[in-house]
Amino acid sequence: MTSIELTESQKTILQELVDLYRDTETAVKGETIAEQIDRNPGTIRNQMQSLKALQLVEGVPGPKGGYKPTANAYNALDIEEMDEAEPVPLGHNGNPIEEQVIQEINLMSVHHPEKCRAEIRLQGSVRDFHEGDSITVGPTPKSSLAITGTIDGVVNADNKLIINTETMEAPVDQ
Repeated sequence: MTSIELTESQKTILQELVDLYRDTETAVKGETIAEQIDRNPGTIRNQMQSLKALQLVEGVPGPKGGYKPTANAYNALDIEEMDEAEPVPLGHNGNPIEEQVIQEINLMSVHHPEKCRAEIRLQGSVRDFHEGDSITVGPTPKSSLAITGTIDGVVNADNKLIINTETMEAPVDQ
């Protein structure tokens, strides 16, 4: 499928739909999405019509109806579906978070140790994370990379946290 250019609003709505659908595995009502992202339900309905036309969502009729993301939605958001993701420990303000799955870690500006940042993409919502919060990630399954730092930015539409790293450690094989 060719790349679909979504507006920031469409991306935010689609990402929230995917997150809520993962949590419940049932159709998600537009009102629920509106409540979660602090938008008007009418705006959500209008955007859902556009997303349906792009074949990113499907409508489910009936009293338990709502919307479901299509496989194209995951592609449009560049989300890799993982059946059995290997857990990576995540701590937020000193408390372990067990329900989050880390999808991706990108290291940014590693050539400048005083300003090194990491971009962490979660499989679920980043709604409860805020700038200035402390965070620990890892150790990762393969390389045992562990990162600590503070959140420098939150990108809700992409479920990304930008981390100002304080430490990055990985054991050296002997």
